[in-house]
Amino acid sequence: MTIRPIAGDDSTLEWFKSSYSSNEGPDCVEVAVSTGAVHVRDSKDITGPNLSFNAASWAAFAAFAAE
Repeated sequence: MTIRPIAGDDSTLEWFKSSYSSNEGPDCVEVAVSTGAVHVRDSKDITGPNLSFNAASWAAFAAFAAE
């Protein structure tokens, strides 16, 4: 996992809001996929830092979360 501030232009990433997030709740997560990484950010703070995971780490997390 890498935590990185938004330094460059992330406008090329297509962000998807979690289906478990709502507009009323405090827990809003967005995910974007790029070559070699999956990015995760807080949808209420899109200019803040985001987390980046390699594909294998993200797949392991998603499998664990699905259990």
